[in-house]
Amino acid sequence: MANDDPALPAATLRAAGRRSLVDAAIEQLRARLTGGGWAVGERIPTEHELAEQLQVGRNTVREAIRVLVHAGMLTTRQGEGTFVRSTSDPAAVLRGVQRSGVRDVLEVRAALEAEAARLAAVRHTPEDLERMRAALAREAEVIAAHPERVGREATVEHDLEFHTAVVEAAHNPALTEVYRYFGASVREAMRTAFGDHEMPEVVVATHRALVDAIASGDPDRAEAACRALLAEPTAAVDQLLAEFAARK
Repeated sequence: MANDDPALPAATLRAAGRRSLVDAAIEQLRARLTGGGWAVGERIPTEHELAEQLQVGRNTVREAIRVLVHAGMLTTRQGEGTFVRSTSDPAAVLRGVQRSGVRDVLEVRAALEAEAARLAAVRHTPEDLERMRAALAREAEVIAAHPERVGREATVEHDLEFHTAVVEAAHNPALTEVYRYFGASVREAMRTAFGDHEMPEVVVATHRALVDAIASGDPDRAEAACRALLAEPTAAVDQLLAEFAARK
């Protein structure tokens, strides 16, 4: 086929065409997975069979499968084939969460992190506590280096490191996995809150109180400390939303 646009090299058009084929294959396979075409644990057809069904090349099928493996919907076993790992699309779940507001994210954080704190109180290791304290130390260094709010953007990453360490100290792989998918929304909510000067800044003392509560081995104390840590930003968001509603 001739290149009708001289500004676009033929190689660019071929690349775009290949990408669209891969995307189309991904969507067809994803639709079959989410639509119940294959059950969890079932082996899907071979690359050759899928290539014939989708009317694309085997390389296109291979790349599409690689994407869905990375997304957690498929898994490959050496010498056995490719199997269905999940019929739920984690990417779709994540996109939905990312569209949620800061208040919604805080509510889910409270649910996940409070339970994680309870479990961490009885399951943590010395290494877990060290990770939490190291993240807080890095956060405190950034705050000390920037007396004014400007320049403290790095606290977002260190704060997320801290909260992730708390969740992972629960030593519950399922909880850690859920929080990992949720992490992008937590990060975005933190950045949004940081950019809003009416929102409270990170208070290292309340974070240290949570570490101390986890170290004490008391699940109730750990949960209370976690909820207290998130109470201030949640109250601030509620106040801002109320003010916004009153102005409408």
